[in-house]
Amino acid sequence: MLIYNAKVHALDAASTIIESGFVEFDEQTGKITAVGDMSDCPKTDGGDYNANGAAVLPGFVDAHAHVGVWGNGEGIEGDDGNETTDPSTPHLRGIDMVNPADFCFTEAARAGITTVMCGPGSANPIGGQFLVMKTAGGSKSDIERRVIKAPAAMKFAFGENPKMVYRERSEAPVTRMATAAIIREQLFKARRYLEAIEKHEGDPESDLPEFDMKCEALLPVLRREIPVHAHAHRTDDIFTAMRIAREFDLRLTLLHATEAADIAGELAESGDIGVIIGPVLCDRSKPELAGHTITTAAKLESAGVLFAIATDHPVIPVQYLPLSAGLAIRGGLSKDIGLRAITADAARLCGVYERVGSLEVGKDADIVIMRGGAGEFYDVLTTPEAVFIDGRRVEV
Repeated sequence: MLIYNAKVHALDAASTIIESGFVEFDEQTGKITAVGDMSDCPKTDGGDYNANGAAVLPGFVDAHAHVGVWGNGEGIEGDDGNETTDPSTPHLRGIDMVNPADFCFTEAARAGITTVMCGPGSANPIGGQFLVMKTAGGSKSDIERRVIKAPAAMKFAFGENPKMVYRERSEAPVTRMATAAIIREQLFKARRYLEAIEKHEGDPESDLPEFDMKCEALLPVLRREIPVHAHAHRTDDIFTAMRIAREFDLRLTLLHATEAADIAGELAESGDIGVIIGPVLCDRSKPELAGHTITTAAKLESAGVLFAIATDHPVIPVQYLPLSAGLAIRGGLSKDIGLRAITADAARLCGVYERVGSLEVGKDADIVIMRGGAGEFYDVLTTPEAVFIDGRRVEV
């Protein structure tokens, strides 16, 4: 199938924009087969899509959300985000908590959000595994066909949330010290577990450690196969997350990072720490959000920090991801980086840029068509004219 006569925003490494171009994809494989100028466009037929000058963009990517985790209108029955019976639960898997039939996935797809990163909340110092998945595809209840990557990250949480949850239970952690200690203790155990496994691999006569599911779940983290996504708002919590990441040589992405702009220079100097900010569209509802501002993204851009914008659904409904980017643009963020923060750069921080986030040959045909140009993708009145996920058109 061809989408032609379009202004194509490829969002590739060169930030290619084709003023009058086309995107071709295979509806069977769901992969993009060609992107180019109309002068090179293959012959079209009645089944193709004439964009008539509309903007063609990669599907939007929400890098941190809980879609299907707190069920839409389900109350306690749909509350599967936090296992608050144990502060250290790395063995919990996002794929087991997400309800793919949640109507919010449909709302996301209709709004052009084609990929989301979902997982547990921030009640526990170690919450469990995140996954990255499509918002549509296959049967509504078949999550495995929609998963791009699982596990994709391990959730850690610092600061106010673990303290408040476990203070009510009169259990640790009730201080930031205890939160960090619980995380360290579990990482020390997992590192010794890994060392014993590696010793056995080098010397089969040595004993394998007794199976420990929590330690098993942390092996991809210690091997740097997946990053830690660390919930941290205040600068002191951000620095604690960075300190633990250095101690155990972990890949680190900061979540929310309300005060990240205050230490943007330090984050840039680290060279390898990404930031997922959001929700942008919210009030200062708790002490850690006292410094919330829509200018954070602009300051991170100025410092050269890789970042994405997220909704933290259901805090902000997932379909308002483009609007969230728009507020960051209002706060000084450039439009180009604002678009990348919900496409290419979000895909990078989710570890799935080889599949989604840009319009390139071989990538998934996740495509959004918007009338009025890419510069208005964030406008509250601009909605997609058409959405394709894996080459199949979504009913909008």
